Amino acid sequence: MVSGLGQIFSKDTQAIFFNWKQKPVQRMLDFDFLCGRTVPSVACIVQPGSPGGFHKLFFGGEEIAIPVYGSTEQAAHCHANADVFINFASFRSAYESSMDALKQPTIRVVATIAEGIPQRDTKRLIAYARANNKLIIGPATVGGIQAGAFKIGDTGGTVDNLVSCRLHRKGSVGFVSKSGGMSNEMYSVLSRTTDGVYEGIAIGGDVFPGSTLSDHCLRFENIPEIKMIVMLGEIGGHDEYGVVEALESGKIKKPLVAWVSGTCAKLFATEVQFGHAGAKSGVEMESAQAKNAALAKSGACVPKSFEDLDAAIKATYDGLVAQGRLIPQPDYPAPELPLDLETAQKLGKVRAPTHIVSSICDDRGEEPTYHGVSMSSLIEKDYGIGDVISLLWFKRPLPNYATKFMEMCVMLCADHGPCVSGAHNTIVTSRAGKDLVSSLVSGLLTIGPRFGGAIDDAARCFKDAVEKNLLPDDFVEGLKREGRRVPGIGHRIKSKDNRDKRVELLRKYGQRHFPATKHLEYALKVEEYTLQKAANLVMNVDGCIAALFLDLLYGSSCFTKAEIDDIVKIGYLNGLFVLARSIGLIGHALDQKRLNQQLYRHPWDDVLYTT
Repeated sequence: MVSGLGQIFSKDTQAIFFNWKQKPVQRMLDFDFLCGRTVPSVACIVQPGSPGGFHKLFFGGEEIAIPVYGSTEQAAHCHANADVFINFASFRSAYESSMDALKQPTIRVVATIAEGIPQRDTKRLIAYARANNKLIIGPATVGGIQAGAFKIGDTGGTVDNLVSCRLHRKGSVGFVSKSGGMSNEMYSVLSRTTDGVYEGIAIGGDVFPGSTLSDHCLRFENIPEIKMIVMLGEIGGHDEYGVVEALESGKIKKPLVAWVSGTCAKLFATEVQFGHAGAKSGVEMESAQAKNAALAKSGACVPKSFEDLDAAIKATYDGLVAQGRLIPQPDYPAPELPLDLETAQKLGKVRAPTHIVSSICDDRGEEPTYHGVSMSSLIEKDYGIGDVISLLWFKRPLPNYATKFMEMCVMLCADHGPCVSGAHNTIVTSRAGKDLVSSLVSGLLTIGPRFGGAIDDAARCFKDAVEKNLLPDDFVEGLKREGRRVPGIGHRIKSKDNRDKRVELLRKYGQRHFPATKHLEYALKVEEYTLQKAANLVMNVDGCIAALFLDLLYGSSCFTKAEIDDIVKIGYLNGLFVLARSIGLIGHALDQKRLNQQLYRHPWDDVLYTT
């Protein structure tokens, strides 16, 4: 216990919060707002091993960034004014983190929330704190509060409870208890029977608390604003006898109302262990009855039962007011805390627009669904990639021949060797030491009108020509007059006598399985005309996929005319090539890594240098 210590918190107190917990930190900041603080009570957060950064929280209606540090030493160095350490570490690491905090010269008070810390470790913390004139609250505590100024973590409960107990403004009562839960109850009692709490502390229910009931009662004696003391002890241990001794020696002169809970233990035939580790009566002296009798004998006001405690508190308070020794603190309403958006929506206070709209997938249930089809169904019913594409891209199941066609497109377009533009870029990027995603994206960015991206254009052109009943030669010549090449027609390597095997496979599949191939037949007639111009003006894989996809859309009876127009306009079809070619590009990137290929540099003799 810090010698001669009185008030430990104020409206300027700031804390270092150890082991990030969003709700307790936000509740501290909400209490700050209720109290009218201008500076947040949480100076920073320590997350062991963190590289730094910040957490976003609300300070009233304003969003603020609370800095994060990787060590207590760093946090204490950067925030020398923060002299309270709030430790939310688990019992496994609470000793080390609390001791680390006690060793920081700027830290005066350490609140250790965890219960279950080994007793030998607690004793070491207590010994170090006493030797260095520092104060420990806990372990196994909810913390403490100075009304209208500062609170630790979850002390006092919700905002509604803080306001109903009038903790947003100071009262005249110093309160100390072992139990955090009973503290919240007593704050309510004190708000009804007195002008409220000035300071409240829960020392914790472990056998060896870091600070005792008498430590805090003696502190309250040194705080002029506290006019009376209320203490709630419990069965087990000898802590309450320290208060008895202080009363008998005259160190505590202020009126003290006390009650020690656990009187019901006498009703049991055997020894009873209550909720707290220290709440067990081993001998008569540790019983609630013995402690209450000793307190009453030493001058404390001790009621006959817990049910009479509020009346005893009120009688003591009223007596002080009548004698002029206590002037009730003014009461005033707490400011209204702005509601979080989520809370306000639940209460129907606001209507907030969503920022993202999704109609293809829902991940809010026990398992995600693809347009209403669960993951389990996908696996149990042996769905394939084509079925997944149909659900996520087209928002409906498609016939087997359609999903098989899409899978064929993915398989046949997955790769076309290392020399094409996309693969070349991916290889060069991978050899430059870039990661897989960067290498993949480098290749994907080459997809466009000249490489792999002609499917959409071909589909638009073939669709328009068929709808207008254009003859193939009129279609080709019309594009020529516009200075445009025929999309889906032409290949740098393949020709009339060296057909692209992929095109042949897709063509045969469509003619065999599709209900109708009107657009494919039209594209083949266009090819007949273009081959009269040059042998390499054959239908390429882009054109074949485009024509067959149009036949799929029209022939499957799954789409309306308006939906087909949208699909072609939006650019669905290039998605098939992008999806397929990603497989090959990933393969090329991994292949270069596996082969440990070094940085690529293009040879001079393959460059025409000109002016």
